[in-house]
Amino acid sequence: MRTDSIVFAVAGVFFGLVVGWIIGSQYAGPARVAPPPAAQVPPSASAAQPPRPLDEAQVQALRSAAQADPKNVQARVQLANLYFDAERYGDALTWYEDALRLNPKDVNVSTDLGVCYYYLDQPDKALEQFDRSLTIDPKHAKTMLNIGVVRAFGKQDLKGAAAAWQRLIEVAPESPEAQGARKMLDSLRSAHPEIGGAAPATKGDR
Repeated sequence: MRTDSIVFAVAGVFFGLVVGWIIGSQYAGPARVAPPPAAQVPPSASAAQPPRPLDEAQVQALRSAAQADPKNVQARVQLANLYFDAERYGDALTWYEDALRLNPKDVNVSTDLGVCYYYLDQPDKALEQFDRSLTIDPKHAKTMLNIGVVRAFGKQDLKGAAAAWQRLIEVAPESPEAQGARKMLDSLRSAHPEIGGAAPATKGDR
């Protein structure tokens, strides 16, 4: 699982800004979350730091390994990860799909694929892929965290986002993802009291 493939890492940086944007845009019709009018996808991790340069030698070595062995899942996952880190999400998607075809039960690859769809401005496909991830592992914390982010930022479905994050907190309350979800919920409910409810506290919060 890519540590930076959680779209929450991106959303967290912009959450306060985007919550305000959602409030302002709800009455103006559909609009994209991305600040620049010409942008077609939400800002990626490059907003905080530049993408990692692509190691072409490593790419070539992994491509050779993948071509030499049509069943080499790991080479395909590593290739996808390299492209993801370089923010070449279309290329990453291709290799995640190939790896998942060989190992359809890999929940991490499934969710990474969903994140690629999101960054390629396909939030519906991202959510469909996350649903597939949850059929593999119904308690996969990173998947639930990402569902909430895509619903909030990609679909402007704040109630759906809150429900996803609440579910995450219930099934994995001590996880780092739940801590992030709790912060997102607190901010969301501060801006939208009508969503209601309160995120359960962790043991350390009691």
